[in-house]
Amino acid sequence: MITKRIIPCLDVKDGRVVKGVNFTGLREVASPVALAEYYSKCGADELVFYDITASAEGRALFTGILRETASKVFIPLTVGGGIKDVSDFERVLSCGADKVSVNSGAIANRALIGEAAKKYGDQCVVISADIKRVNGEFHVFVKGGREDTGLHAIEWIKRCVGEGAGEVVVNSMDTDGVKGGFDIELLEKVCAAVKVPVIASGGAGSKAHFVELFQKIPDIDAGLAASVFHFGEIAIPDLKKTLAEYSIPVRI
Repeated sequence: MITKRIIPCLDVKDGRVVKGVNFTGLREVASPVALAEYYSKCGADELVFYDITASAEGRALFTGILRETASKVFIPLTVGGGIKDVSDFERVLSCGADKVSVNSGAIANRALIGEAAKKYGDQCVVISADIKRVNGEFHVFVKGGREDTGLHAIEWIKRCVGEGAGEVVVNSMDTDGVKGGFDIELLEKVCAAVKVPVIASGGAGSKAHFVELFQKIPDIDAGLAASVFHFGEIAIPDLKKTLAEYSIPVRI
């Protein structure tokens, strides 16, 4: 059985890791380099690194911090923020990233996923979708959750996977930072729609929430979280021990 991955997320703004609630009210946490190194040593399976204002500010993702971060970690690193064309993939991968995450860029440039997958392989291309309920429907948002695209989230994800995205990160804006549990309804719909790895993001507040995630959705591949790891509310070794006690396969 494939082990479930536990993935800390580093949301970076102005060179520092930040965290908010429902994508707002950001507060500074720590240096991304120091935090990434810590997670690499304490049992995280992967890291996700987002430059959360690059798209909204219309600039390229900063590479200095990324290069330094990549040099300190020895687990897979997924990087996103301001990815607009294939040259951005080249730049980020050359800085040490293993996978590149796209959100706003894939909507603005509908050929991007297919072009990147053809050049670098499906395994390098991650579609990250910021999703929120709007009048009972799941919509995709862009620019750090600031703008509703009107796109139906499940159909958009299916299209991206069909064009070559090898992994999906589902960011539930409704549950982000609230610590009330993962968005099971949304995640079930995504897992039923695609056959590539799906990562759950948004809502983790306790070890029990990870247990619930993997028990209710056996097909989910990973649980991603930020604040509960950053502020020491959940220690990754303790989380993995608890998951193993529930017969959920993890890398100890």
